[in-house]
Amino acid sequence: MFTAITDGVRVSVESSYLPEHSAPEDDRYAFAYFITISNEGEARVQLKRRHWIITDGNGKVEEVEGPGVVGEQPTLSPGETHRYTSGAVLATPVGTMEGTYEMHEAGGRVFQAEIPRFSLQMPGVMQ
Repeated sequence: MFTAITDGVRVSVESSYLPEHSAPEDDRYAFAYFITISNEGEARVQLKRRHWIITDGNGKVEEVEGPGVVGEQPTLSPGETHRYTSGAVLATPVGTMEGTYEMHEAGGRVFQAEIPRFSLQMPGVMQ
């Protein structure tokens, strides 16, 4: 598991290869990632936006930005956790993802919570 903590917001990530959705002969490698966001701070926060940096095994970088996560903009009171699952498709059997969540505190402060860099890797392939 990969974890980062920014201003009381803990982001933990695990990933897995999805062979049933992959087609290596067509350079299509599908992965799922499982995110847990925990508010360990003192203030209520809302996740408003996401920014992903996705890098495949050839060094090709794709950036993805947008509102919320999987159609939601979750609000977390202190001690609360939000979990979601999403996915990515790469043209190589290995890669990485990392990024930030734009978090808004109830008092108006805005900060970027780090999403730690994590690996996307087909089993048996060295990165």
